[in-house]
Amino acid sequence: MATSPYVIEYEGAFHLDLPPNEVWAIISRTDHFEDWWSWLRELQVEGKALQSGSVLRGVVVPPLPYRMRLEVVLEECVMPNRIDAVVSGDLEGNASLTFTPDGGGTQATVSWTIEMMQGPMRLAARLAHPLLRWGHDLVVQATVEGFRRTLAAESGSSVSGSGGPAPS
Repeated sequence: MATSPYVIEYEGAFHLDLPPNEVWAIISRTDHFEDWWSWLRELQVEGKALQSGSVLRGVVVPPLPYRMRLEVVLEECVMPNRIDAVVSGDLEGNASLTFTPDGGGTQATVSWTIEMMQGPMRLAARLAHPLLRWGHDLVVQATVEGFRRTLAAESGSSVSGSGGPAPS
């Protein structure tokens, strides 16, 4: 459980229809991120796509009236299984993404603990934490569904409706 109203802890797992090496190959196309995810703007990548030490900078625009500038440092990338990152900017914390073989597909698990740093976000967290959590979860859901559509288009397969995000 989060110890502060300013902290969001999340863990979710979902099924993707392609094996981890194919999922990794597609998600490594960082130049397509803004096309895939409508909430992402101004993405800049320093370093090679998904490699340890790479830095991603961008703006997240959730379905609420604020924008968040973020920097994500990829601390450890183990292809095609794991990414561990440190987030800073308007959100600060740690995040991880793992891909585990699951039949012919992949079990993707994401987790993060992030603290909201913007004054207006912190005020909203004190007054309307459920609204902020709703915005967060909506962005997560849109990201998962958007990536499933991307995987289907890239592989020529149909989009899987099974195993949606399972927040805990």
